[in-house]
Amino acid sequence: MGYASSGAGRAAHEALLARQDAELRLMETMKRSLQAKMKSDREYALALSAAAAQGQKMDKCEELNGSVIASAWRAMTEEWENISRLIRANAEALESKALDRLTTLMTERRKSRKVYQEDHTKISSQFTQLSEEVQRKQSEYQKCLESYKQMRAKFEENYLKCPTSRGGRKLDETRDKYGKACRRLHRAHNEYVLLLAEATECERALRTAALPTLLDQQRRQGEATATSWKGVLLEVVQRSDFSTDKFREIQTKIETTIQNLRPQDEYKEFIEKYKSPPSTPVTFNFDESLVEDTSGKLQPNQLTVDNLTVEWLKEKLTELENTLQDNREKQSALQGPEIIGNGVCKNNNTGLTNGVNGIDRHSPPPLPVTTSEPIKLLELRVAERKCAKQAEMIRSALAELGCEEAPSGCPDLSAETVGVDSLDGSSPDHQDRSSIGSKASTDVLRLHLHSIIPPKPFFKLFTRPFRRKSAPSSPALPPKTYRSSSEGPADSVSVSETERSLVEQEWFHGVLPREEVVRLLRADGDYLVRETTRNHARQLVLSVCWGQHKHFIVQTTPEGHYRFEGAAFPSVAELIAWQRTSGVPVTARSGALLRRAVPRENWELNNDDVQLLDKIGRGNFGDVYKARLKSTNQEVAVKTCRVALPDEQKRTFLQEGRILKQYQHPNIVRLIGIAVQKQPIMIVMELVPGGSLLTFLRTRASSLSSRSLLAMCRDAAGGMRYLESKNCIHRDLAARNCLVGDDNIVKISDFGMSREEEEYIVSGGMKQIPIKWTAPEALNFGKYTSLCDVWSYGVLMWEIFSKGDTPYAGMSNSRAREKIDTGYRMPAPEGCSEDVYALMLRCWEYEAEKRPHFHQIYTIIDNIYNR
Repeated sequence: MGYASSGAGRAAHEALLARQDAELRLMETMKRSLQAKMKSDREYALALSAAAAQGQKMDKCEELNGSVIASAWRAMTEEWENISRLIRANAEALESKALDRLTTLMTERRKSRKVYQEDHTKISSQFTQLSEEVQRKQSEYQKCLESYKQMRAKFEENYLKCPTSRGGRKLDETRDKYGKACRRLHRAHNEYVLLLAEATECERALRTAALPTLLDQQRRQGEATATSWKGVLLEVVQRSDFSTDKFREIQTKIETTIQNLRPQDEYKEFIEKYKSPPSTPVTFNFDESLVEDTSGKLQPNQLTVDNLTVEWLKEKLTELENTLQDNREKQSALQGPEIIGNGVCKNNNTGLTNGVNGIDRHSPPPLPVTTSEPIKLLELRVAERKCAKQAEMIRSALAELGCEEAPSGCPDLSAETVGVDSLDGSSPDHQDRSSIGSKASTDVLRLHLHSIIPPKPFFKLFTRPFRRKSAPSSPALPPKTYRSSSEGPADSVSVSETERSLVEQEWFHGVLPREEVVRLLRADGDYLVRETTRNHARQLVLSVCWGQHKHFIVQTTPEGHYRFEGAAFPSVAELIAWQRTSGVPVTARSGALLRRAVPRENWELNNDDVQLLDKIGRGNFGDVYKARLKSTNQEVAVKTCRVALPDEQKRTFLQEGRILKQYQHPNIVRLIGIAVQKQPIMIVMELVPGGSLLTFLRTRASSLSSRSLLAMCRDAAGGMRYLESKNCIHRDLAARNCLVGDDNIVKISDFGMSREEEEYIVSGGMKQIPIKWTAPEALNFGKYTSLCDVWSYGVLMWEIFSKGDTPYAGMSNSRAREKIDTGYRMPAPEGCSEDVYALMLRCWEYEAEKRPHFHQIYTIIDNIYNR
C-alpha cells in the first residue's frame, strides 16, 4: 500500500482515517444488507414451502384423476419444497458464518483504527515536544547571551576607570558577575548543542523507524482485513449461488417432468368417462299475462312510444350509441386499425360507415363462429351485439312515429326563445341566450326536432362553446354588458361578477406557489389565477390544465388594460370572464380553453381576515404571532413567512400547511388554514395555551409527578402513532417542537421537515439536522423512516423525564454522534422507572428493525400508566 514510503504526511494520515471510517461504514452497510438478504431468503423459503403445500392440496381431488398436468404439478411442487429447504439452509449458513465473520471483522477494524490513531497521536506529540524543547532551549540561550554581553560591558567599563590599581570592591563585584554570566552562557551553549543532537537523532528515529513501522503495521492489518473481507464475500457468493449442482439437479427433474408431459393425453380419460349429448338452447319468452290488463296499449315484444316514453327512449338510444362507439374503439385497439368489430370497416376521413355519430344503424353484427378470438375481443363483440340489438329496436319504434313532429304531450318547441341550454335539460334560471343569433336558434330548433334520429354530431360541436353559468348579480351594481377595449368579440357578456375586486374572485388564489397550484388543476379546462414575483415585480399568472399544466402571464397594455393574445379589458376579472365564455384559446399555440374555475379551498383564508396581535415566538421562516380571526373572533397562532425569502423556502414553509390540513387528531396541532392572498403568507393554526413543552417542563419541574410525565409520553406516542399510520415521517420530533394544551395534553407540532413517504432519502446534504435527536441511519446514510422518529421519541421521553434537561449534556454534536456509534446511551433520568428506561433503550436500538413501532410504544406506555 506504500504507507511507509509515501504516507507519512499529515494529508495522508487524514486520508487514511477517512478511508478506515469509510470501510467501517461499508461493513455496516454490508451487514444490514446481508441481514435483509437472510430475512428475505427465509421469508422466500417459507413462502415457497407454503406455496408447495398449497399446490399439493389438490392431490386428493378425484375430478383430476388421470390428469397429466396434475401429475406434473405434483412433482413440481414436491421439488419446490426441496428448493425451500436448500435456500433456508443457505440462509442459516450465511448467518452462522459470513455474518459472524463480518461482525468480528468490524469489531477488530474499529479497535485497529483506535490503536492507530492513539499511536499516531503519541508520535506526533513527541515531534511536537521536541520542537517545543528546542525552541525553549534556544530562548534560554538567547537570554544567557544577552546577560553575558551586559556583564562584559560593565566589567570593561569599571576596568577602564581604574587603570592603575586594577582593584577595588566595585571592580571585584563586576568581575564576579561577569564570570557567572560566562559560565551560564557556556552551559546554555552546551545544553543547546546536546539538545539539537538529541532532537536530530530522535526525529530521525521517529521519522525513519517509528512512523514507518506504524504505517507498515496498518498496511499489513489492512491487507489482513481485506483478506478476511474477501472470505466473507466469497461465502456470500457461494451461499447465494442458485447454479450449484443441487439446484441444477432439482431444476433438471422439474424440466424433465414437464417435457415428458403429453397435452393430448390430458382429457383422454375424462372424455371417456363423461360422454354426454349437447345441451338444449335456452329460450326467453315474454310473459303475456303482464299486459292483459293494459287494454291493448302495451304489446308483447314491442316498444311503446308515446308522450310518457319518448324522451326516455331518446336518452336510452343516445346512451346505447355512445356505448357502441366506445365498444368499437376498444375493438379497434385490440384488433388493429383496419377492422373494428365483426365486418365493420373504418375510414380515416369519415369515421365508421353507415352510422349516425359513427354508429352503424343496421342490424346487430353476427357473433363470430371461430373460437380462436381473444376472450377480451369476444366479450366486446357480445356486448356490442346486445347494445346494437336494443338500439335497432328503439330506432325502429321511433322511425314508425316519424321524425318531423313529436308525439302529443311533448314540450312545445315552436317558441322563438329556445336556446342551446334548454335543449339538454338545463333550468331556465341558468340559461344565457344572449350570444346565440337567429340562425343559431333556427339550427338548434331544427336539431331538436330531429333529435329522435340525429343526422350528425353537429349538435355537440355547436353548443359546446356557449354553455356556461351566468354570474350572480352584484348587490351594489346592476348587471351590465361590456365590450373589449380592442377588437374584441361582438358578444355581450354579463359581468356582474367581474365588478368584484380580484381578491374576492373565487378563482384567485393569491401567492399560492406553483407546486400547490398543480395539485388543484386536475382536468382539462380547470383554471385559476395566482400572483408571483419576478425581478421584484408583481405579476399575475393564469394557470390552466390542458394536456399538461400551462402558466400564462397576464399582459398589461400601455392603457392599463389586461390581455393575453387577443382582446384587452379594463380588469383581470373581465378578461377571465370573456376568455371563459367566448371559447377562444388563451394562446393560439397552446390551444388551452377555460372551462371550470377552481375555487379556493376551505383552508385558503383571506389575509385581511387575520388580525395579528402579539409576537409570541420566532421560526425558521419568520415570526410567530398570537392573532384573531375577524370572521369568528377566534384566537389563533399564526406563522408568517418573510417576504424576502426565495420561492424555494416559501414552498418549504407552505409544506407544513399542506401536510397538516389532512390530519385530525387530538395530539396533533390543528391547522385552521393558510392565507396566501397577499404577502406575507401565513399558516394559521389552533392556539395552544401552554406553549412549548420544553419551556413547560423547565418552568414547572417541581409540580410535575411521574404520572403526569407518563401521560405526556402517552400523548406524544398517540400523535406519532397516528402519523405513522399516515406514512408521515416527522424528522424533527423533540420537546421544543411539542405544545402543551389544556389539561397538560401534548400536541405534536412543527412539521416543516416532515415528509409523507414510507422511506425518505436525503440527497441535498444534512444541514440544520438536529444531530442529538436523529437516528444513526439517518445521520450516516440520509435514510429516514418512521423508525427514525422512534429514536427521536426515545430522546423526547428522556427530555420529559429529565424535566427539560439537554440531551448528551457537555458533548458536542460530533462527540455525541461518535459515542452513539460506539454503543453509548444516555443514563436514565433521576426518578425514571426501569420500565420507562427500558423502553427508551428499545427506541435507541442501533439497528432500526429492532426498534418498536409507535402502536407498540403506545400500548407499552398505556399499560405502564394504567398500572
